[in-house]
Amino acid sequence: MSICIFPGTFNPIHEGHLKMAEFALEKYDFEKIIFIPAYIPPHKELDKKLATHRFEMVKLLIKDNPRFEISDIEYLSEGKSYSLITVQKIIEQYCINNRLNFIIGTDAFAKINTWYKAEELKKLVHFLVFPRKGSDLTIDSSWDYELMNMDYVNVSSTEIRNNKNNIHKDLEGYIKEHGLYKI
Repeated sequence: MSICIFPGTFNPIHEGHLKMAEFALEKYDFEKIIFIPAYIPPHKELDKKLATHRFEMVKLLIKDNPRFEISDIEYLSEGKSYSLITVQKIIEQYCINNRLNFIIGTDAFAKINTWYKAEELKKLVHFLVFPRKGSDLTIDSSWDYELMNMDYVNVSSTEIRNNKNNIHKDLEGYIKEHGLYKI
């Protein structure tokens, strides 16, 4: 099965995330892209109470694309969401015999060597690295990755949380209803 995973904090998910997934689908014709919201990201401080909301917002935004799927694999672990463990579980679940495709931004990929058991992860994953504004990419070439030639989408989760700009129209009601990000 030709799949690609898209793990992330998604706090909240936004148009840029959707565009990256659509770009990957078009370029590689994956059967599915699996969005995997982190329960507790190991490199970020995040209120655990937001985990359910982040999961529900991803589900809400991907519902119209039949080749997008959401996984609760990290959510159900109720612990820190280490990519290596997630990748190992996905490989087993889908009986993947080669490297697992993994969507990531240049900001996160620039720190990949600091991730939990990075050397083990390196053997299992092919990264599709998408540009992020202000992220310089200098990474050891032993990683299996390719830079995606997609136009930069000028939106970030931080901007949405801080400035309340660029909220996807399908999320506005959910965010207001649940009093998220003080909107």
